[in-house]
Amino acid sequence: MDHIKKKFVEKALPRVAEFRKLLTEHGDKVIGEITIGSVLTGMKGMVSLLTDTSKLDPEEGIRFRGYSIPELRKSLPKVNPEGEPLPEGLFYLMLTGEMPSPDDVSFLSKEWSSRSTIPDYVYKVIDALPLNTRPMVQFSTAILSMASDSKFMAAYLKGIGKQDYWDTTYEDVMDLIARLPRIASYIYRRMYHDNKQIDPDPSLDWAANLAHMMGYEKYEVHRLMRLYMFLHSDHEGGNVSAHTTHLVGSALSNPYYAYAAGMTGLAGPLHGFANQEVIRWMFNMIEEIGPACDDKEKIRKYVLKTLEDGKVIPGYGHAVLRKTDPRFTAQLEFGRKYLPDDPWLITMTCLYEVVPEVLGSISKIKNPWPNVDAGSGVLLLHYGIKEFDFYTVLFGVSRSLGVLSQLLWDRAYGMPIERPTSHPLEWFKKQAGI
Repeated sequence: MDHIKKKFVEKALPRVAEFRKLLTEHGDKVIGEITIGSVLTGMKGMVSLLTDTSKLDPEEGIRFRGYSIPELRKSLPKVNPEGEPLPEGLFYLMLTGEMPSPDDVSFLSKEWSSRSTIPDYVYKVIDALPLNTRPMVQFSTAILSMASDSKFMAAYLKGIGKQDYWDTTYEDVMDLIARLPRIASYIYRRMYHDNKQIDPDPSLDWAANLAHMMGYEKYEVHRLMRLYMFLHSDHEGGNVSAHTTHLVGSALSNPYYAYAAGMTGLAGPLHGFANQEVIRWMFNMIEEIGPACDDKEKIRKYVLKTLEDGKVIPGYGHAVLRKTDPRFTAQLEFGRKYLPDDPWLITMTCLYEVVPEVLGSISKIKNPWPNVDAGSGVLLLHYGIKEFDFYTVLFGVSRSLGVLSQLLWDRAYGMPIERPTSHPLEWFKKQAGI
């Protein structure tokens, strides 16, 4: 048993005891009211999930195990002091609840490198798809194809006890996270670089190796990829990709099934697909009005026209947050530090000055502020990663860190299958006295 797995056991067993005691002794405690509006508007804000890895506060933004993004950018281990946190460290934090040491992070980098070999049949599955198949379809298909390698399912079929489900789930989670950069980069090179593949570099960390295998060797891109993987890793349990992974996992589907299901949710325009929409919208805006920052009144009119056409401003607004997304702020700080003269960053900054004011003047819009999607594509574009359709795959690779660490906690707690009840519209009308 490796030391991180042992650390998880040390943390999980006492927590599992607390979980069972809480359920047994206080299971009838009422913690909130459910209204008709709660149900019919997407269950927004309804307390219905247990998620340990992170928490999204409407006023403070995302916290990972209690730590804010600025705190973690300072405290998590880095390759260089002026660089960005290594995603391995964030995974360790989400998994164990403790801040990792440099040795812990180094171990994870090496462990994932050693587990990253992709079976040949996975490449054959990808190659069997038409070259113009959307990247997320290829990505999800490749993940599903690896389900036959699931150590959890093999153990389950042999009759492993429920109390030990977490053990082989851990092995699957580690294998799956390790393989994702190679799968993502293979799809990238296949689609956009004539299938000229690049072998992994075992001396590199997880995020830098992804950039390397995609064909980006500059340290600046490695630094950006670490930031990107860090910022997109988790967003508590209620978002579509996290909730779907949990939901499918609650049926004891193996981690490959559960994560692949989460990725099909991430691919939706109201979730991870939005980072592509931001860049396309910005391109269209500049094509129509010219350099955006030459006349901010033109931006204002273009934003209003977009709204009048019944569309949203991509990258702005959030179901929970009521402030600027700290993940956007981190990207803006990164851009101002390393690419202050980039025209796309300048446009992004001008939009930040105009869009919230316009949206804020519309009474029904509760959050006019930018979210993570408003900035991520701009940074990728600056460093030459211009294939917008691929951006959601990068989001998906990052999101594995959060949803799979929480899936492991679900198995440790012995969470039951998720099964809320439902009613037809007439039932709700009756409750309302209609």
